[in-house]
Amino acid sequence: MTDPQVRSFSRAKARGIARGLRAKDFLSVLDLSHEELDDTLALAAQLKAERALGRTSVTPLAGKHVALLFDKPSLRTKSTFTIAVRELGGNVIDPAADVALGSRETVTDVAKNLERWVAGAIVRTFAQARLLEFAGAAPSLKVVNALTDEEHPCQAIADVLTLREHLGDLRGRTVTFVGDGNNVAVSLAHAAVMLGMCVRVASPKGYELPKPIIAECARVARWGGLVEVTNDPIAAVTGADAVYTDVWASMGQEEQIDARETIFAAFQVNESMMDAAGPEALFLHCLPAHRGHEVTDAVMDSPQSVVFDQSENRLHAQKALLAKLFT
Repeated sequence: MTDPQVRSFSRAKARGIARGLRAKDFLSVLDLSHEELDDTLALAAQLKAERALGRTSVTPLAGKHVALLFDKPSLRTKSTFTIAVRELGGNVIDPAADVALGSRETVTDVAKNLERWVAGAIVRTFAQARLLEFAGAAPSLKVVNALTDEEHPCQAIADVLTLREHLGDLRGRTVTFVGDGNNVAVSLAHAAVMLGMCVRVASPKGYELPKPIIAECARVARWGGLVEVTNDPIAAVTGADAVYTDVWASMGQEEQIDARETIFAAFQVNESMMDAAGPEALFLHCLPAHRGHEVTDAVMDSPQSVVFDQSENRLHAQKALLAKLFT
């Protein structure tokens, strides 16, 4: 590491670690102020660079336990949060899904029990209301949204970290999300407009980004950031700096798979669509990908694809979020 890099990381540490987050929990990108989002991204970049050198400068979870409560299956989220907690000095408990979130007792009772034993809970569940109920029942327990049906904020922080790494300053840049206006699209839109991006969301009719989300984005946008919604995927990707997609049927929508295959067929991200975006456009996907459905192998494995950079950055973004929550 060069001297300028050391000084840069020191400044990021002083700025990013010294200030914890105002909110007790991280349940939505909108829980962060613009300054907190900037600080979190700076800290994530610092922690990523330190990890590559085999060291870490922060251990805010030393002596603390964090619970992983997952109603839904997970590879990236559970793996990266487990590693993040341990690398920040903490310990993880992982209760079985059938006892974790209210199947044997109420969500409120689960939260009140865990509050007596652990410092934080990382929750992956269905309705956002369920998460809000859990967090509200335990005023001293820090709660992180590891995915709900409505939002996926940890993914979004990793997404914009990845975009910054490849594009630099995101002000005035354009990212196009092609597909269902789902939880991934919602949180991406929140984070991207806070950094000054234009977010285009191209979806079939009836699957657009919800109108209240567009209003939220207008409220928090900086530097000309905005959301545009369209039903024309080719128009949406033309000239975009990045093209993003997700599975057509999310967890809990399995019974809709056959219908969605037909409805979303014109929204597959393939070589023709990436040609419309241009040779410099990045391709993103939150994974897991259903190759041959929402994206082709040729795009997934192309030089434009940064999907595994995104996957790696889940670790660094989540470490930064945890470090700031527990500062």
